[in-house]
Amino acid sequence: MVSLATFGVSFSLAVALMSSAWAQTATVERSAKGAAAANIRVGLYLNVKPDCTSGPLPAIRLLKPPANGTLTIRRGNVTATNYKQCLALEVPGFVAFYKSKPDFAGVDSATIEVRYPAGRTEIQRISITVGGGKGGQKI
Repeated sequence: MVSLATFGVSFSLAVALMSSAWAQTATVERSAKGAAAANIRVGLYLNVKPDCTSGPLPAIRLLKPPANGTLTIRRGNVTATNYKQCLALEVPGFVAFYKSKPDFAGVDSATIEVRYPAGRTEIQRISITVGGGKGGQKI
């Protein structure tokens, strides 16, 4: 289970609300930090409806893979309190992780496309700084 309160990554939460007004494409820049050869969380993808239940999850496609590691998606449950009009919720979601090659230190990048069921599409450019201290930033 992933808790929004302790999710240690520098990114804005991508949540789609069921609305036809979201039928658009946007480009989003994300960043994360972490240690070499460790799983670094780089994204969280949900679909929370106005009644605080889960809607269909988005489709995620890798457009540009990272040059010095791998990007993987895992499914899990996400818990949150005081999120928009929802005082408490637990919904399924996808979590994106980056893992560098063991000997890599520096900045890597990847690009993904996230298509939400309501029609909104995001092109997400993710920059990952590997090495040089503790991983992750608290949000």
